[in-house]
Amino acid sequence: MTRLAFLGPRATFTEQALLRLPESEGAELVPAATTTSALAAVRSGEADLACVPIENSVEGGVPAVLDSLVNDPPLVIVRETQIAVRFALMVRPGTALGDIRTVASHPHGEAQTRHWLAANLPGATISMSSSTAEAAAQVARGELDASVSAPVAASVHGLEILADDIADTAAAVTRFVLVRPPCAPPEPTAFDRTTLATTTENVPGALLGILTELAVRGIDLTRIESRPIKGRRDEYWFHLDCTGHIAQPAMGEALAALHRRCTRVRYLGSYARCAVPDGVGETRVSPASGLVNGHGAERFAAAAAWLDEIRAGTSA
Repeated sequence: MTRLAFLGPRATFTEQALLRLPESEGAELVPAATTTSALAAVRSGEADLACVPIENSVEGGVPAVLDSLVNDPPLVIVRETQIAVRFALMVRPGTALGDIRTVASHPHGEAQTRHWLAANLPGATISMSSSTAEAAAQVARGELDASVSAPVAASVHGLEILADDIADTAAAVTRFVLVRPPCAPPEPTAFDRTTLATTTENVPGALLGILTELAVRGIDLTRIESRPIKGRRDEYWFHLDCTGHIAQPAMGEALAALHRRCTRVRYLGSYARCAVPDGVGETRVSPASGLVNGHGAERFAAAAAWLDEIRAGTSA
């Protein structure tokens, strides 16, 4: 039976995302205390795959996940899904708003409800939990007065929702990825994403050089974030999401060019992009999965054939 680790406990947004994936059918779902421990379970062989959040439309990338993905042994992303995120303030039955002195949530949950909490609970102490579901569990155990969690956590932990849909920004979306040890990527779908991370020497124009390798091949860069390399001052991993698939000539050529140019390149997977959840505005996508201006597969094949003829002396 497939063992599938995820950020637990039950009733996290990650569990909700995981249950949308076909890999969850018939799998043993293994809750992990943190995203780092979920990924570590795959690296150690205790789990076959892991589902973790990688990016939020309001707060950006999830630092712990980005940092862990560049560790060894390597892991690759094989699937993604997105869910619209809704937060609720929940308490033990009988607790009034004026009784709340302590509130907990996951750091991303706190960040997305910060203004609501400041306006409605200005005197409360806000603390961080490993997940929104764990925050709800702490309330149920009597360790805290309230939590900011997914509404489903209230029914799981026997809590009462005092205020629902309290996010500061409407229609927030979190993207989750399914991760496993390296394998052949899923087949291209013409609506794909390639994720990678690179490091480079700290010299003028180094980052521009990385971006140029993508731009000149018509590849659309949809996300870039930097994360410091632990223990190495002024050195960074650049995390990139691009439209396209490693099987496409433009993307393959770009990755080879980055391998030549960069100090390190970590390929993190090519996989189908998930449709935007209902009720959330569409994301802009360039034509043909980002391969534009003569960078389609047929143009690469024709150019390669022409170059072979020149090298053979049969054309000019």
